[in-house]
Amino acid sequence: MGVVSISMPDELEERIDTFADEHGYTGRSEVVREAVRNLMGEFEDKRLEDRELMAVVTVLFDYETTTVEEKMMHLRHDHESIVASNFHSHVGDRYCMELFVLEGQLEDISAFVGKVRATKDTLSVDYSVLPVDDINMFT
Repeated sequence: MGVVSISMPDELEERIDTFADEHGYTGRSEVVREAVRNLMGEFEDKRLEDRELMAVVTVLFDYETTTVEEKMMHLRHDHESIVASNFHSHVGDRYCMELFVLEGQLEDISAFVGKVRATKDTLSVDYSVLPVDDINMFT
């Protein structure tokens, strides 16, 4: 097995160590390996391929980190073919939330979510995906 060196904030390293201890992992490498496998597998759901999808992506970031908001604006414009709607809101005194409603194919939605997740200084990125042809099951 190869060895990969990664950089991360001390606080995240401590959280990983605590998580490993509390959940019976042998160490942080095992936690990171599982997290990477899960992340990579998220968009490998064959049931979503070749279908029209809608997605909601929620991004939380610190109000003081103005570069995140600017990057979200650029992503919205760069992916305007799939961004159906975008909403910005203040959460408490310190945070901002950016919400995107997307419509498109899995590959395009995956690329968008990946770029949002790769944006430095985001605190949380959450999303859900639903095939548009399944909407009728709710009526």
